[in-house]
Amino acid sequence: MSIVVTGATGHLGRLVVRQLLEKVPADQVTAVVRDRDRAAGLAALGVRLAVADYNAPETFDGLFAAGDRVLLISGNEFDKGRVQQHTVVIEAAGKAGVALLAYTSAPESLKAALADDHRATEEVLVGSGVPYALLRNGWYHENYTEQLAPVLEHGAVVQAAGEGRVSSASRADYAAAAVAVLTGEGHENKAYELGGDEAWGFAEYAAELSRQTGKEIVYKPVSAEVYTGILAGAGLPAPLAEILAGVDASIAKGELVVSTGDLSRLAGRPTTPLAEAVAAALKG
Repeated sequence: MSIVVTGATGHLGRLVVRQLLEKVPADQVTAVVRDRDRAAGLAALGVRLAVADYNAPETFDGLFAAGDRVLLISGNEFDKGRVQQHTVVIEAAGKAGVALLAYTSAPESLKAALADDHRATEEVLVGSGVPYALLRNGWYHENYTEQLAPVLEHGAVVQAAGEGRVSSASRADYAAAAVAVLTGEGHENKAYELGGDEAWGFAEYAAELSRQTGKEIVYKPVSAEVYTGILAGAGLPAPLAEILAGVDASIAKGELVVSTGDLSRLAGRPTTPLAEAVAAALKG
């Protein structure tokens, strides 16, 4: 039996692998990567590496074994048919007879276009007969704290989220939840709505940045159209800019407030406060 993590060289995947090693021996962990050269850090931890690509179904032939527990981290290639990519993994897991396939999805409350691929993937997974766990991850602190340069340069947090609030948490928090499901019992055929313990608004975020930097930083709400233009002007492909602006519209409607407490319960600790994530980002 192995615990298999797909997308293991991504930000979330690396955290999951490292946290898994606190609970299970390295030889019980398989990291699925597209590029072996990018996985040297993982190999150094002693985990097994498997090279496979969501876009090449044959690379998943024989990758899984009966009894494996698998974490399918959703792909980020929005232009390559993510549902079909995920289906490749689900079908390979089904053929092998894995014991559990956990999938990083999106909160059920999120109605933005970003969630469409997740809902469709969930449908494939639930219909596959593979024992599943739906990890409906909310928004990450890092979606904002890793983009601080323009905020600090212009003294403004610019979003199209109105007065909406976000129950974000750190990637490490979501990784801890995934590890709990992969190493625990009784998670088969369950869905978890995951979000941070405290919801916050962008005016509060701007105020926290001001407090920690000593600079005046304000929140400037803009329309979805203006925000799409800003993102496109920053170099994002137009379709992705529209998707992210759509998420902001959902935030304005309260769709990324997740108040179940599932994340802290699975992680076994409170989620990381936004202020702590800001402090870590400012330290670089």
